[in-house]
Amino acid sequence: MKFTEMPYERLDFEAVQKEYLELMEDFKAAKSGEEQFQVHERYYELSDQVITNIRIAQIRHDIDVTDEFYNKEQDYYDEVWPKIENLIVSYQKLLYDSPYRNDLEEKIGPVAFKNIELAMKSTDEKLIPLMQEENALTTEYDKLIAGAKIDWEGETLNLSLLQKYMKSKDRETRRKAWEKYGAFFEENAKALDSIYDKLVKCRTAQAKEMGYENYLELGYCRMSRNCYGKEQVENFRKQVKQVFVPFVEKIHERRRERLGLSKLSYIDEGIYFKEGNPEPTGSPEEIMEAGQKMYTELSPETKEFFDFMAENQLFDVLGRKTKKAGGYMTYLPLHHAPFIFANFNGTSGDVEVITHECGHAFQGYLSGFDKIQEHRDITMETAEIHSMSMEFFTQKYMELFFGKEAEAYKIMHLEDSVAFIPYGCMVDEFQHIVYENPDMTPEERHKAWKRLEEEYKPHLDYEGNPFFEKGGFWQKQLHIYDCPLYYIDYCLAQCCALQYKARMDEDYEGAWKSYLKLCRLSASDFFTNMVKEVGLDSPFEDGCIQKIVDKIGKKLWND
Repeated sequence: MKFTEMPYERLDFEAVQKEYLELMEDFKAAKSGEEQFQVHERYYELSDQVITNIRIAQIRHDIDVTDEFYNKEQDYYDEVWPKIENLIVSYQKLLYDSPYRNDLEEKIGPVAFKNIELAMKSTDEKLIPLMQEENALTTEYDKLIAGAKIDWEGETLNLSLLQKYMKSKDRETRRKAWEKYGAFFEENAKALDSIYDKLVKCRTAQAKEMGYENYLELGYCRMSRNCYGKEQVENFRKQVKQVFVPFVEKIHERRRERLGLSKLSYIDEGIYFKEGNPEPTGSPEEIMEAGQKMYTELSPETKEFFDFMAENQLFDVLGRKTKKAGGYMTYLPLHHAPFIFANFNGTSGDVEVITHECGHAFQGYLSGFDKIQEHRDITMETAEIHSMSMEFFTQKYMELFFGKEAEAYKIMHLEDSVAFIPYGCMVDEFQHIVYENPDMTPEERHKAWKRLEEEYKPHLDYEGNPFFEKGGFWQKQLHIYDCPLYYIDYCLAQCCALQYKARMDEDYEGAWKSYLKLCRLSASDFFTNMVKEVGLDSPFEDGCIQKIVDKIGKKLWND
């Protein structure tokens, strides 16, 4: 079914609550594990209905944040979703404490029960007002960012559409675009600081209500960190600082030489060639057609997936002035349909939507065939392996998008993938500092970010730009506002994707089989177990970072 034809009806909370409560009573009355699982299958049906309606409303709201009807729907779900979430956890507690737990665990697996345990530690009815407040604040941030109106030579652009000029081959054009970008954030600095201050205090209050010292403990539970904790993450970041940062600084130095500059400026971030970054040669429609050809040739599984996506119009990727910033993949279970949301802006990032987000969507499409719904509950570091690795598996088709600039794009993409890891770790460490010190002032937060930039990106020079110089860059990172602690996942996944890159250079078919196996494993096992099962090193292991640097370094310096 085409997305535009999918029916939507606002969920009646009272009716939904009644159904969940009836399920709970039936579950408690069941006389065997088999009977309880039959009730659980009804829970799947109800959950699919609830999730699909909420996500359709979210997508249609994000497509046009000025749409009055879906604005009201978004506000409604900001208020209602915490109540539904609490009902779900109440049901899951029955599952967790079932006298037939062993029978149920055989069917849905131990990972599901660990995730339920984490959900029980992070949700409670007493948190509902605070969770509603948190939802309203993140929506306020999203609307502020989406509502940016940048005057560009007589045309009004939003932040997404401005990106093209921020990556222009003309350095003065870049400077002008970056200055306008920074000026928007400077003009809205008080609002941005206020929203985040309220978010930190709201999340800290939730943690205190649950008996935690600070939000980090609650946040790790909410991120379903089910097989590692803060200590492993800190050790990973330590290795990145010791090994990856010096490696990446060498890449930036090579980039400086390639650009013919005496010194890199912030306006040169993300610029890889003096003649400009490779850009897709076709229109958005031609990019989508090239994507279909690529996935048709890649494998039978990817052909089936992309044909389904195209036939059912499960993409909304064109940048528009009233569209939410960013991009994502979400899944509509009633229709067995992934959906991809993005903002094409005429840069190479448009192609990365067709690789990165399609990596998510492909795995979502495959996992949708699994009758055990809990296997869809993939933790984010695993989910990002699917997307970041697909970026590399599709590299051999880049001529379809970039023509004669395909090789330049591959160099840029590999360097950019490596250079991302210090930034991603910086975002994570910043959030740890913030939530361990929730009473920091906005100025202290900006100083903390500035200090981390000096550690993770020592080459960076903001040339006195007032907003960025004070340590404000983090406020453009929507994850920090909307999805707390969701960023180290990209770094962990990138380390796995880079391992796949090294493997596919030696044995492409073998690497693809391993990747396909990982996609099909979904969330049937823990992250640290699954990466080993498909032949990857865990990023948490000492020495893993050094091995990646050694292998990728050979590739980079030989190109």
